[in-house]
Amino acid sequence: MKDFNTDLFDPRAAIDSDYVLAASTSSPDSDFGFAFDDSNFSDRLLRIEIVGGSDETEPDFAGRSSVLDWARRKRRKEERKTENFLDLGKCPQQQVLTCDDPDMVEVLSLENPDEGPVAMIEESLSGDEAVNGNDLNLDSSTVTRVKTLHISSPILAAKSPFFYKLFSNGMKESDQRLVTLRISASEEAALMELLNFMYCNSLSVTKAPALLDVLMAADKYEVSSCMRYCSRELRLLPMTPESALLYLDLPSSVLMAEAVQSLTDAAKQYLAGRYKDLIKYQEDILQFPLSGIEAILSSNDLLVASEDAVFDFVLKWARFNYPSLAERQEVLGVRLARFIRFPYMSCRKLKKVLTCIDFDHEAASKLVLEALFFKADFPHRQRALITNDSTSPSHPFIERTYKYRPVKIIELELPRQQCVIFLDLKREECISLFPSGRIYSQAFHLGGQGFFLSAHCNMDQQSSFHCFGLFLGMQEKGSVTFAVDYEFSARSKPSEEFLSKYKGNYTFTGGKAVGYRNLFGIPWTSFTAEDSIYFINGVLHLRAELTIKS
Repeated sequence: MKDFNTDLFDPRAAIDSDYVLAASTSSPDSDFGFAFDDSNFSDRLLRIEIVGGSDETEPDFAGRSSVLDWARRKRRKEERKTENFLDLGKCPQQQVLTCDDPDMVEVLSLENPDEGPVAMIEESLSGDEAVNGNDLNLDSSTVTRVKTLHISSPILAAKSPFFYKLFSNGMKESDQRLVTLRISASEEAALMELLNFMYCNSLSVTKAPALLDVLMAADKYEVSSCMRYCSRELRLLPMTPESALLYLDLPSSVLMAEAVQSLTDAAKQYLAGRYKDLIKYQEDILQFPLSGIEAILSSNDLLVASEDAVFDFVLKWARFNYPSLAERQEVLGVRLARFIRFPYMSCRKLKKVLTCIDFDHEAASKLVLEALFFKADFPHRQRALITNDSTSPSHPFIERTYKYRPVKIIELELPRQQCVIFLDLKREECISLFPSGRIYSQAFHLGGQGFFLSAHCNMDQQSSFHCFGLFLGMQEKGSVTFAVDYEFSARSKPSEEFLSKYKGNYTFTGGKAVGYRNLFGIPWTSFTAEDSIYFINGVLHLRAELTIKS
C-alpha cells in the first residue's frame, strides 16, 4: 500500500542532504508555480514520451453502465501496472530499465548530463525512429510524441517518494541531468496536472472524471497531498449513485490509500442511506457491482423484514451477477458471507443454508454453527461479542433494525408439539410505540403453521389509559383452524425470573390474533418509568409458550 501521512519521508529512515533541502522547500502553503518549467529555477530536464493513442474516454455520468465500464477498465489497467511495476530502489546501478506493458511508466536517462537548457518541446517521432542513441533495451511500443520540461528535483522529491528515490538512490540515472518518463496518451493530461500541483498545490480541473485521472496518477507517483486534494474536491461535488459506485470501483491501490478513505467512506454512506430499503430498490441494486452491494450490506440501518430477507437478496444478487457456480461460491464465501448476520437469521433459514449449493458446504456449516452458538450463548457473552464487533466493517454480531424483531425458539416434539419463544425489546423501542405503535416478531412455526407475536401500545378499554399489550397471531389466511394453548410470561425485578402474566387457549383461523391488551395491568407511564420492574438493564424480556391441543 502506497500511503503516507505527509509528503515527506521520516528523515530517520532516509537521511540525505539533498532530501533535507527538498524538505525545507515544501510546506502546505508553498506556491512555486512561478518555477514550473522555468530553466532559471530548475536543475533537471524531464522528458515525457507519449506512447500510442488514448484508449480511454471520459465517462458519461448520466449513464451508469458507461461509468462503471470506464472505472473497471481503469482498474484492470492500473492493476496490470502494479503487477509489472519495477522497484527503482532495488535496481542495480547499471540496470537498464525496460517494460513489457506500453502503459507502464518507464524511467530512462540520456547519456549527456551537460546538455544545455532547452525550452519545453513537443515533438512527433516516427514509428521507426530510435528514442535515443544509446543501447537501452526499450519495448517496441511506438512513441508518438515527446514533451520536455524543466523541473526542480528538490520540489518533486519533497512531494513524491517516487521522485525522491529516483533522484537519490545512487543509480547512474540519478546523477544525470535528463530523465525520461514513458506514459500512455490517456495519462498525459493527468500527469501534467500532477506536475503542476507539485509546484502550486492546486489543480485547474474541477470535473469528476478529470479529478479521478489525477487521483490515480497521484497514487502511481506517490503524491499523497494531491490524493487528499482530489478526494476533498470530489467529496464537494454532488454525490450520485453513479459517482458513488465509481469511487468504490477504483483500482485497489487507490482504494487502500488513507488519503482516499474519506471519499470512499462518503460513497459507502451515500449508497447505504439511499438504498437502505433493500426490497424496494432491489431491481436497481441487482445491477450494482460487488463493491456497491458490500457498501449497502454493511449498514446497520437496512429497512428489511429480517436477516432472512438479507440472505435471500444476497443469493439473488449473486445468482444474477455470477452465473458460474464456482465463481458464485467464491464471491459468497470470501466477500459477501461476512456481511450476512447469520446469528439473527431464523433457524428454519439456517437449515436451508446448510443445503444451499451456492455456498461451499464446509463454509456454510461453520457459519451456521457460529450463529447457533451465538443464539445459545449467555447474554453477557453475547454483549461482549457485540462490543468487540463494533469496529468490524461487516458487523456480523450486531443486530440491524429489522421490521420484524428476531426471536429465540425452543421446539419440542414430545410428549406434545410445543415451542417456547423468547422476545426481547429495548426500552427505547417500547417508548417509541406510544401512543398506538406496534412491533411484530419474526415468524416461527408450530405444527407446520406460521405464528408471530406483536407488542402494542393501546388503550385499556376499562380504565381509558394507555398500556402495554401482547398478542399471538397466525400467519396463514384461509380456512385452516388450529387449536393452541398459550401462556405469556415476563421477567421482573427483583427475582428477574419469568413470571406468568396471562394464559389461555384459542382455536385460530388464518389471519386471526389473540392476546391481552394490558399485559401488566398498569398504565403506560408506570410501565416505561425509570424504576419499572419489567426492564432489566434496559431490556424487556418476554416469553410465550405454545402447545398444540391434543
